[in-house]
Amino acid sequence: MDAPRDRSAFERAQALFRQRTGPLTDDLARVPGGFGLGQVPTRLAPDATTSMICGFCSTGCSLDIHLRRGEAINVSPSVDYPVNVGTACPKGWEALTPLRSPDRATSPMLRGKNGKLSPVEWPTAIDTFVTRFKAIQARYGDESVAFLGTGQMPSEELALLGALGKFGMGLLHGDGNTRQCMATAVVAYKESFGFDAPPYTYRDFEESDVLVFVGANPCIAHPIMWGRVCKNPHRPAILVVDPRRTETAMAATDHYPALPKSDLALLYGVARVLIERGWIDRPFIDAHTTGFDEFAARVADFPLDRVAAATGLERGAIERFAEHIHRGKRVSFWWTMGVNQSHEGVNVAQAIIALALMTGNIGRPGTGANSITGQCNAMGSRLFSNTTNLLGGHDFTREDHRRKVAGALDIDPERIPSRGSLAYDQIIEAILKGKIRGLWVVATNSAHSWINQADLHDILGRLDFLVVQDMYTTTETAQRAHLVLPAAGWGEKDGTFINSERRIGLVKKVARAPGQALADFYIFKLIAEAWGCGDMLRRWSSPEAVFRLLTEVTRGQPCDITGITGYDMIEKMRGVQWPLPEGTPVEAASERRLFEDGRFFHADGKARFCHADPERLPEATSADYPFTLLTGRASSSQWHTLTRTGKSSLLRKLGASDPYVELNPVDAAALGIAPNTHVVVQSRRGQMAARAFITRTVQPGQVFVPMHFARTNQLTFAAFDRRSRQPAYKACAVRVKPLPDGKRSGEV
Repeated sequence: MDAPRDRSAFERAQALFRQRTGPLTDDLARVPGGFGLGQVPTRLAPDATTSMICGFCSTGCSLDIHLRRGEAINVSPSVDYPVNVGTACPKGWEALTPLRSPDRATSPMLRGKNGKLSPVEWPTAIDTFVTRFKAIQARYGDESVAFLGTGQMPSEELALLGALGKFGMGLLHGDGNTRQCMATAVVAYKESFGFDAPPYTYRDFEESDVLVFVGANPCIAHPIMWGRVCKNPHRPAILVVDPRRTETAMAATDHYPALPKSDLALLYGVARVLIERGWIDRPFIDAHTTGFDEFAARVADFPLDRVAAATGLERGAIERFAEHIHRGKRVSFWWTMGVNQSHEGVNVAQAIIALALMTGNIGRPGTGANSITGQCNAMGSRLFSNTTNLLGGHDFTREDHRRKVAGALDIDPERIPSRGSLAYDQIIEAILKGKIRGLWVVATNSAHSWINQADLHDILGRLDFLVVQDMYTTTETAQRAHLVLPAAGWGEKDGTFINSERRIGLVKKVARAPGQALADFYIFKLIAEAWGCGDMLRRWSSPEAVFRLLTEVTRGQPCDITGITGYDMIEKMRGVQWPLPEGTPVEAASERRLFEDGRFFHADGKARFCHADPERLPEATSADYPFTLLTGRASSSQWHTLTRTGKSSLLRKLGASDPYVELNPVDAAALGIAPNTHVVVQSRRGQMAARAFITRTVQPGQVFVPMHFARTNQLTFAAFDRRSRQPAYKACAVRVKPLPDGKRSGEV
């Protein structure tokens, strides 16, 4: 691909940016070609210790960052932060290591006529970006270019990307990788509560006398949260619904190993028992909910015999489940990817919500229907990415919402689209159909993480122009790009994250990005100027300036944070949970839950019982593919596709380095597979070699493969929840065969 000769777009961007930001200092002048747009220098003392939120999972732990001569050299968990109180998981202790990896993207890379990526200067990169995408839009229309974002960036960058893409560049279609982890919970909460509103605070882990975990393994996936469960002084009953005997299930009072994706039938059966025996809170139902009678009629069709047949559980186990809930005074219900990543995840999440509502277990300490978020800033993505909803939880389709947001941002309301975007899977489908010809992927590794990986590699290859903006040049997606833009990572920029309990915390610049890498914020600003929409974003001058804009956007919304005056307040208060409307007093480090007044966010102030019949598993087992594949997190030291945690030699030692598959001893014996021998796991889409781990943690007829390995998603089946459009990673049909003698993992 030839670089464009005319650099006027870049030069115009550079000049306008200088006008709006004033003199540039420190490392701002180190980029070749007079570019001058590096990072805002840290304001911290050279040998200070400061604290900031970890950039891995949604727990939102605070880490103390220790500086020497202005650069971060080490971390330790903050002892005074209400989330983690002096603890950290292995990933947190190694938070700085991924910044120092030798495969960091340090300059823009452009694919030439020889098919290879080669370094170019920023002016060439920015001009190529603008020229190529505008050419695609001119030929095929504005909707022919789309973007895919992430839950890994600060809220301010997410908002700027969404505003630039949708208000400035005319990209109607943009979604994020949050679709892969949290879309189901978003839809369930919106329909049941009237807003995407996880109601809990982490203190509820310590105040429940019954905790129900459905499709969740916090012992491994959220170990700091599990630590708070272990601090519970009430000797709580812990109930775990999971086909696999996970680490959390091993510690449970009762484990309910329901057959894969039979959760809905189980929850409806439990609801029926509660109703039949009068173990419900009728005054709460009548005062604060609608639709209960219709829900009761639905679950009446799930007697114990039907539920036992569907789930593989005994009748007595189902009755015991209901009895635990009945005896509890403070029952909390928790779920995560085992529910969300399902072909009927929204229905299952709403059945969990129904159990909380019908027993009055919401709005009080130790209660709630509580979705545990995935990525570090998935909550920020849900509120501020401008993808599934307009900024601040507003609705693209409502004119009053568009005008309100436009007024807060001082932009023309006509710039805001009046309809929503295609979802992630629909964007991929539109590429396959030739409707989307250009794609901008920011801080996510779709070619590894997307379901049915092999198909996605083929589809990405059909694009006229693929831009990947990331920390590393070595990701599977970056390797397919026509243009790579080098981005700063966590710890190399400023902003805010929102954790699972809705707590807003700070991210700070404690290290300089390597080479010519820039914070995503400043890449977006440069593109805006070069595109010609920089004037529209003139007030978006810094991350903190954007945060102040976002607080105003939330005014009057359930997530109203107009009471947060700025970053200094967040620092002083040790994080602030939303909502916090202007004038609301709040104590430092306080923990607050929603719905304490019994009012929800629908117009009538009531929550809704939502329900639907169970759907068939999209891909059932057969004689040729007799096993159900389960996938999930395998170690507290590993994170998603290992793009970052894989850079740490320590974390690699703590987790499995080679792919493995868990097999029940009964199945292993039938197949003639011995422990630690090598096998091949095959689906109708692909195969992977793995080491056999023989264990009773999986039931006969099921196998488990960790999500982290590159080939896992060559096996998964591309099914989606029809309402949330979330992929169903957790169940498909596979077979397992011994590898021929002498062959090992990776040789298939």
